[in-house]
Amino acid sequence: MAQAIRDEGKKVNSNINVTPMVDVMLVLLIIFMVITPMLNNKVNVDLPVIAQPQIMENANKEDAITIAVTRDGKVFLGADQVSLGDLGQKVSDLEAKKTNPTDDKSVYMRADTRANYGKVMDTIDAVRVAGVSQLNLLTDINQS
Repeated sequence: MAQAIRDEGKKVNSNINVTPMVDVMLVLLIIFMVITPMLNNKVNVDLPVIAQPQIMENANKEDAITIAVTRDGKVFLGADQVSLGDLGQKVSDLEAKKTNPTDDKSVYMRADTRANYGKVMDTIDAVRVAGVSQLNLLTDINQS
């Protein structure tokens, strides 16, 4: 009676299968592409819509000072909620920390469409008291 011997040990596959790694990398790429635009605007507000906006590329810079006013009247400097009394001092401190002192002192403001107009004006006054030379109001583009 003959014994059956398997020769599987001689057929070692030395190729690396990269298909699972590529699948995982594509899924991660898609996740980061979806999440990255959400990280830019840390506070969600419904911006007013206008027909002919002016593009402000400097608003997307990392050192840009962004103030947001929500519909319930809360004021945010970046992602941190601040009071109107502290806003001027904090904006002045951020302006002083800018890397290039020759940059103009411009601040970008995002106010919700349904925010209280008086609260928005109080925020603008607090920023102007801080010595900001240019205040830019950010809006959305009318897609129709």
